[in-house]
Amino acid sequence: MSEVKQPKQRKRKRLWLALAALVAILAVLIVPPLVSVSRYKARVTHLISATLGRPVRLSSVEVRLLPRPGFVLNDLTVAEDPAYGAEPVLQANTVTASIRLLSLWRGRLEIDSISMDEASLNLVRSAPGLWNLDSILRTAAAQTQSAGSIGPAAAEKPVHLPYFEATHSRINIKNGVEKLPFSLVDAKISLEQQSPGEWRIRLRGQPARTDLSLEQADTGLVRLEAELRSASELRQMPLRLDLDWREAQLGQLTRLLLGADAGWRGDLTGQLHIEGSADAAQIKTRLRATGVHRAEFAPAAPMDFDANCSLVAHFSARAIDNLVCDSPLGAGHLRVTGNLPGGIGREPNFSVALEKIPVAAALDALRTVRSGLASGIEASGSASGTLSYAPASPEVPASAGHRPSLKPELGPLTGSLAVEGFQLSGGGLSEPIQIPKILLQPMSVSPGQQANDLQPQMLGMTVAFPAGGTTPLTIHASLSLSGYLLTVSGQASIRRARELARVAGFADAAALNELAGGPVSVDLTAEGPWMLTARPLPLLDQTLAHTLPSRVLPPAASADSLAGTVTLRNANWKAAYLVNAVLISQATLHISAGQLRWEPVVFSYGPIKGTASITVPAACEAPLACPPSFQLQFGALDAGLLQAAFLGAQARGTMLSTLIERLRPTAAPAWPRLEGTVKAESLLLGPVTLHQPSATITTLANGADISAFDAGLLGGRVHGSGVFHAAATAKEKPSYQFEAQFDKLSPQAVGQLLGVRATGSAFDGHAKIELTGFTSGDLAASATGALHFEWQRGSVAATSGSVPPSLARFDRWTADSEIANGAVTLKENQVKRGASVQPVQAAVPLADPPRIVFAAPKQAQAKR
Repeated sequence: MSEVKQPKQRKRKRLWLALAALVAILAVLIVPPLVSVSRYKARVTHLISATLGRPVRLSSVEVRLLPRPGFVLNDLTVAEDPAYGAEPVLQANTVTASIRLLSLWRGRLEIDSISMDEASLNLVRSAPGLWNLDSILRTAAAQTQSAGSIGPAAAEKPVHLPYFEATHSRINIKNGVEKLPFSLVDAKISLEQQSPGEWRIRLRGQPARTDLSLEQADTGLVRLEAELRSASELRQMPLRLDLDWREAQLGQLTRLLLGADAGWRGDLTGQLHIEGSADAAQIKTRLRATGVHRAEFAPAAPMDFDANCSLVAHFSARAIDNLVCDSPLGAGHLRVTGNLPGGIGREPNFSVALEKIPVAAALDALRTVRSGLASGIEASGSASGTLSYAPASPEVPASAGHRPSLKPELGPLTGSLAVEGFQLSGGGLSEPIQIPKILLQPMSVSPGQQANDLQPQMLGMTVAFPAGGTTPLTIHASLSLSGYLLTVSGQASIRRARELARVAGFADAAALNELAGGPVSVDLTAEGPWMLTARPLPLLDQTLAHTLPSRVLPPAASADSLAGTVTLRNANWKAAYLVNAVLISQATLHISAGQLRWEPVVFSYGPIKGTASITVPAACEAPLACPPSFQLQFGALDAGLLQAAFLGAQARGTMLSTLIERLRPTAAPAWPRLEGTVKAESLLLGPVTLHQPSATITTLANGADISAFDAGLLGGRVHGSGVFHAAATAKEKPSYQFEAQFDKLSPQAVGQLLGVRATGSAFDGHAKIELTGFTSGDLAASATGALHFEWQRGSVAATSGSVPPSLARFDRWTADSEIANGAVTLKENQVKRGASVQPVQAAVPLADPPRIVFAAPKQAQAKR
C-alpha cells in the first residue's frame, strides 16, 4: 500500500513545484506593468536625496524581479553643494536598487543595497580646507533614524541605510572649482552602515593622471579599508584606516606625482595605519623600497630601505607628537625621534642618530634625488653620531619691568657626525680621494644666507686634499635639510680639475679635454637644493599645507647656482676645428648665475698675438638662439699670416706633403656658432693697408658671415660685408665673397697705389668680388666680380709711360669695371670735359704692385 502512495506523493510535489514556477513566471510578466513606477520614482529620488543631503535627479525607474526584486535607476545625478562647486558630486548611467525581501512580509518596501557601475565621483576640497564628503556623511548619519524605507510605514522604527557599491568607477580630485589631474581609475568602492552611526568603507583602484599617458600597471594598486563613527564634525569622527599602495614603479610614480620622470627606478610599497580622529590620530607607516637607483646607471648594489614610523598627528592643531622612525641601512642603523608642536612661537625638537651608516648609502641617496653625478663613482667609509634640535624656551620675565630674552645663548642644533675612512674612487678618477676623518658640526648661518625655522643653523665641515697644484684644494661645506653651500679654493692640475668636474656632473667638463698646461687656480661657490622639482605639486602644496605644520614642509626648490673665478696661466688650448694650438699666457673665467665670461684672455696663435673676452650664456629659452659672443683685439695684422694661422698654408707637392694629405680627415670639423667683433690697429692686404679695421662676425659650421666691416682705406673709408667658406675637405680650397662701398678715397693715395700721379676731389665707388684659394696667386687668378667708381674734377698724369689726353683734366669720370682673369678691366666708362665725352681703355693686374696700364691711342696703333 505504501509503495502505491509514494509515486502519488511525488507527482503531487512536482505539480506544486510546476504551479509555483508558473505563478512566478506570471508574476514576472504581469506584476511589473501593474506597479506604478512613477509613484516609486519620486520616493526613491527623495530617499537618496534625503540620505546624501544633495538634490538627486533620475531620468527613469524600472522594476526588476529577477534575480532579486528591485529597481533599475537610469541616469542618476547627485548635485553638489554650491560651496564646493557646480559639477555633480556623483554621476552614474545605471544604478540598481535591491529590495529587502523580509520587509515585504511586514507590509513595507525597503531598499537593501544600491549598486552602480562606471560611476564618476568627485572629491572636492574647499579653500577653508573642508571636503565635500564631510557634509555628506554627517547628513547620512542624521538620516539613519528616519530614512531607509519606502511606504507609509517608513517611520515605524529605525532601519539601516542601504549598502552602497560602485564598480569600474572613477574618482576625481578637485581643489575648489579646479579639477586636478590626479584620479583613481577602475575603482571599486563600497559604503556599509554596520549599525546606526557606524560606517565601513572599502576602496580599491589604480592611481592615474588625466594630462599624461602613463603605464597604468606601473603606478601600483591602492587599497583602503576604513571604519568610522558619526560625529558632529568630520575632524571629530573616530576612525580606523588601513591604506596600502603596492607594486608602484618609481619612474611612473614620479611621473604621476611630479608630472615628469625624475629618473628613479625601483619598486615601492607603502602602508599606512591610522586610528583615532583628526584631532588626535595614532599613525603607523611602513615604507619599503627595493632596487632604487638612477635610470642612467645600474649599481652593483642598489639601495634598499625599510622605514617604520609611528607618531601622533593633531591635524586640526597642525602638530605631531611622539615621532619615532627606525630604518636599517646597509650594515648600520638610522633613528629619528621628535615632536613638531603647532601654534605660533612653538618650536619643534627632534634628534637623528646614525650608527655606522655607509657613506655609499648617502651617495646612492644623492644619486637618487640628483642626476648628473658620474655613474661609476664609488664611496667607502661610515658615518656615526647624533644631532639634536632643541630650541631654548624664552625666559619668563621676573617682573613687568624686564623684557624676556628671546635669543638662546647656544644654538638649537647640537651634536656632531663623524665620517671615518672616507674614500672616493672610480668615475674617471685616476687616483682615489682619501680623507681619514671628516667632522660635521653645527655652525651659525651668516647674515647673507637664508634659513627657515628648522635650520637657523647648518652642518659645516672643512676638508683639504692635494689636487696637483702648489697649494691643496680646500672645500668648505654647509649642509641643511633643504640644500647645500660649497666653497672651493686652491689649485689643481688641469687633469685633476677635469676629473673632479666630471665627477661633480658639470655639463661643460668635456671642454677641459682641450686644455693642457700648468695648474689652475679656483675660487668657486656653489649652492642649491638637494632635490629639484620640475613643477609644484598641487595636491601636496594645497592639502598638506593646511594639515601639517608649515615648518615641516620643505621650502620651494630652486636651481643650483655656481659663482666665482677660475684662472689659467701658461696653458694651451687645442680645438679640433683649429689648425694650431692657442697659447694662453693668462685667462680668467668669471662664473655667475646668468653667464660665463672669459676676461681678460691674453693669447698667441702662431705669429698672431692679441687679447680676447668671451661670454657664454648659462641658459637660453627656445626658440631663441643665444650663441656665445666674443671680442678680439689685435695689433698690426698681415692677411697672409692670418689666413695661414687659421687655415694652414697650402701644402706643396712633396712626398711628405702627399703623405700628410692622405692622413688628413676627409671632412673638416665644424666650427661652433659664435657671434662677436674683431678689431685691429691695422690689416695688411698685400699692397693695401686697412687702418683701424673692425668687423662683426658670426661663425658658421664651415666658415663665417661678416655682417659689417669698416676700416680706413687710401685716405677714405670702406664699408662692407662678406662670407667666408672654409675648405670642406683637404682637396678643396677656401672661398670668399665680399661687397664693399668706398667713400671719399684720396686721388693721391689711389694714384700712388696704381703708379700714376692723380689729383682732384675725393671719389666714391662700390665693388663685389669672389675669390678662392690659399695663396695670393690663387686668389688673384680666381677673382671675379665688378667695380664701379665716380670721380669728379680730377687729373691723371703718368710717372712712366703714357696717359690718355682725356684724363689730363676732366670734369667727371664714371666707370664700370670687370674683375676676371687676374685683372680689373675698364668696360663701360665715360670721361667728360665740358661737352666732350670719351671712353678710356685700361686694366689693372691683380699683382703687387697693381700698376695701371692704359691702351695706346688708335692713331699710335695705326702708325705701328
